[in-house]
Amino acid sequence: MPEIQSIDDVLARLGERSYVGDRPLATSIYLALKLGKPLFIEGEAGVGKTEAAKVMADVLGARLIRLQCYEGIDLAHAAYEWNYPRQLLHIRLLGDGANRAEAEKEIFSHEFLLRRPLLDAIDNDDPVPPVLLIDEIDRADDEFEAFLLELLSDFQISIPELGTISAKRQPFVVITSNRTREVHDALKRRCLYHWIGYPDADREVEIVTVQAPEVAETLARKVVAAVHRLREMDLAKPPGVAETIDWARTLSFLGETGLTTRAADVTLGSIIKDRDDLELVRDNLAEVTSNA
Repeated sequence: MPEIQSIDDVLARLGERSYVGDRPLATSIYLALKLGKPLFIEGEAGVGKTEAAKVMADVLGARLIRLQCYEGIDLAHAAYEWNYPRQLLHIRLLGDGANRAEAEKEIFSHEFLLRRPLLDAIDNDDPVPPVLLIDEIDRADDEFEAFLLELLSDFQISIPELGTISAKRQPFVVITSNRTREVHDALKRRCLYHWIGYPDADREVEIVTVQAPEVAETLARKVVAAVHRLREMDLAKPPGVAETIDWARTLSFLGETGLTTRAADVTLGSIIKDRDDLELVRDNLAEVTSNA
């Protein structure tokens, strides 16, 4: 695949893959690629942060390696762990007369190493360096962030039994956060930063019609207008762009050409994902669907 030449090239390739990005995002991606820096993308849930990494893997012709973060994630799940059952079996097969030092050397080798996403991204023979997506870093804890500092600074992982494994060619790293908590500055300093907010109405209509071409533009505009009213309400979980697309698809599938109060009421599960939010929205459906 031809090398990316410019910011306009990034925008064009994103568009070819039905990702409606803007110039600031394309600029951040271009600079991260050319400067060899991780890209930290922060924003509201459902605005396309994860999708941007997926699309860039396709743009680059690279393998996508995704690490989904969660509370309590540790080294064994993120980077590597030893295959203990296989190590024990190997020791038994060696027998009682085996040399202890030689046995330990054998079982603590690459053959017995279980490679998790971070190690896989650093140590591989891919023809194109992979795209490493560290998704929702804000769900992880401080200890995991501290471990990532070595990876993001030097693109290497230290394994006590084997030494330091460094990337022959560094992956393109994308880190996402929904900002449920603040990520430490030490991690952010190692990255280029980009914020993706909710798009304006015209851009969101464009996103809906590109991602769901079966949806008529008139319906898309009515749905987007209603979603923007929902985001102005005091909701626990405001709808993201992904939910906007789902709602428009649902209404279109049901043959709706507009957004009536009745149609909105029976399809709220496509856009609202919290019980208290559902009650609040149902109490204000007339306002939400006004002029739709």
